[in-house]
Amino acid sequence: MSLVPDARVLARAQGVAGIAPDGRPEPALRRRLRRISSWANAASVLSVYAQAAAVMTAVVRWGHGVWTLPVWAAGFVAMGRTDAQLASLMHESAHRLLFTHRGLNDVVGRWLLGFPMWTSTDAYRRVHAAHHRREFGPDEPDLALYRGYPVSAASLRRKLWRDARGSTGIKLLAAQWRAGRHSSDPRVRATLAKILAVQVVLAVTMTMLGNPWLYPVLWLAPYLTWWRVVNRLRSIAEHAGMQASDDRRQSTHTVRQHRAARVFLVPFNIGYHLAHHLDAGIPWRQLPRYHRALVEAGYITPAIEYPSYRALWSALASR
Repeated sequence: MSLVPDARVLARAQGVAGIAPDGRPEPALRRRLRRISSWANAASVLSVYAQAAAVMTAVVRWGHGVWTLPVWAAGFVAMGRTDAQLASLMHESAHRLLFTHRGLNDVVGRWLLGFPMWTSTDAYRRVHAAHHRREFGPDEPDLALYRGYPVSAASLRRKLWRDARGSTGIKLLAAQWRAGRHSSDPRVRATLAKILAVQVVLAVTMTMLGNPWLYPVLWLAPYLTWWRVVNRLRSIAEHAGMQASDDRRQSTHTVRQHRAARVFLVPFNIGYHLAHHLDAGIPWRQLPRYHRALVEAGYITPAIEYPSYRALWSALASR
């Protein structure tokens, strides 16, 4: 069973709106789409940290007495959104699309986006390049997340339960610790030390906000649990059930973007994944514009676009 669109429903683009028949933007449109908004992106990075600080301040202020459980639970969910936002902007930095200045792009990508998420942005960039060279190819780093779909609904529930209870997150974090701690490469050990240093700074800062439980409950726990659920749901919505193909519409899903999904699941336009795979050099702010051009050109049609993430997840759990 496969969710790959039949080649008969994959029309070539009509050569309008600056879109070539294979869906890629023609030179004039590409130049406009590839403009990076450095100042706006700096504001986006700061907004994520401002949001996290506001959530934690609210929890410290109102998370007492009868309101303890609901306030902390709401903070937990909100911080899961912070994880999704940091991961999306880190992905943008890995593509060197966050700032026009390469050094600034890499420093922010490492220290403010990657290390807080227990991730080496440089290592992610290297393996992510293989993902873009050939989805489902021999060097595909993300294959374990979305191979074998569609699955049964029970199988998907088991995977999500392992994520939600922390089994997946703890297993991956332990493997990362062992690999970094015992690596023969001093750069790998140094990167692990930097990640741990950033975590210590975050823990101390959150303690200074007024509650020592902020780091373990609102930073680490959502990363190990809620974020893992979000990461799996987003990942399978990108490529699960598809196949290696020169036509990206057979290797990458396209899903209509709704407000709730953009808030909690696919912030910063990371949900426009088919457009991103057609041209990985287009910054996130321009992806909706590129997507609209693909629709106008007839390259993306209702026959291949899922109306919602729920509809796609239902198809992925239909075996």
